[in-house]
Amino acid sequence: MVQIPKTPRSVPTSADVARLAGVSRATVSYVLNNTSAVRISEPTRRRVHEAARELGYVPHAAARSLRAGHSRMVLMPAPAFPVGPLYSRFIRELQSALGRLDYTVVQYGSVGLHGDEAARAWAELRPVAVLVPGSGLGPQGVTVLKRSGARVVVTVGPECVEGAHALQMDHSAVGFAAARHLYERGRRRIGVVVPAEDGLEAFSVPRLDGVRRALTGTDATVTELPLGYDEGAAARLAADWRARGLDAVFAYNDEYAMLLMSALQDVGVAVPEETAVVGADDLMLGRLLRPRLSTVHIELPSGRDLAELVDRAVRDPAAAPETRKVLGASVVHRDSS
Repeated sequence: MVQIPKTPRSVPTSADVARLAGVSRATVSYVLNNTSAVRISEPTRRRVHEAARELGYVPHAAARSLRAGHSRMVLMPAPAFPVGPLYSRFIRELQSALGRLDYTVVQYGSVGLHGDEAARAWAELRPVAVLVPGSGLGPQGVTVLKRSGARVVVTVGPECVEGAHALQMDHSAVGFAAARHLYERGRRRIGVVVPAEDGLEAFSVPRLDGVRRALTGTDATVTELPLGYDEGAAARLAADWRARGLDAVFAYNDEYAMLLMSALQDVGVAVPEETAVVGADDLMLGRLLRPRLSTVHIELPSGRDLAELVDRAVRDPAAAPETRKVLGASVVHRDSS
């Protein structure tokens, strides 16, 4: 018996949606592209959306980009550094806010590519905006992206780059806040954990500098403590802790603080009686420890604010780039210090 193949169902078009909804194709375009310049009544919007759902109609992104003169894609290269809970929460909030503004967020894994070389790879996708975490992008990379159609480039990190908007995060403020807290509580021999993980130097070096700046001109000493993020490394550091003569430690962040505090307690070092411990990021897990972990609460920009910056810049690409200093730091004192 010969099987006769079924004729594939035709792909629905905007004209089909218009006929079913009883409106013009232009109205369908205005509604589905969320055009704010044209006023469409709410009942009409509902009819169009219901017709599109019933037909399974999905707007063609490339065609929409041609009509608008640009895409709605916001490219977010994957950071080259290990991402913690605080940064992950910020990214989720940003993606949600951009989605509400009708942008499509695409995360790009550019393993092995750096700086301006990575920018050329990003440019191939023709995004309307690029949000670059960390450092490494230079003015040439910004130029490549803009020539490929990107209306806005935003760097999120410690440096400003010519031609790009910048959310400047000064992580020395985190170390400064931790050191002042420990000094004010009578600690004078302060260790500072410097993570051995690749990619964290952009955060750890400024935090160490912030500690040194806070204690300049005082009778306190600062000891740098390289530490890998594993129990063995923490145990080796804790084994000769008393020989180091330290009475406090700023442990870079809460995760390193929990790792080191556990190792110190394993060898009988009392926290905070012998050694005060301060982390950073104010993670919930730190509040569940005993003693509860003192920490530096870091105030990041809201995802909504950054999304609105992107939207403004897309609408007015000729506007001068903005630079905002956006990182706030304050100590939350708990039992460990």
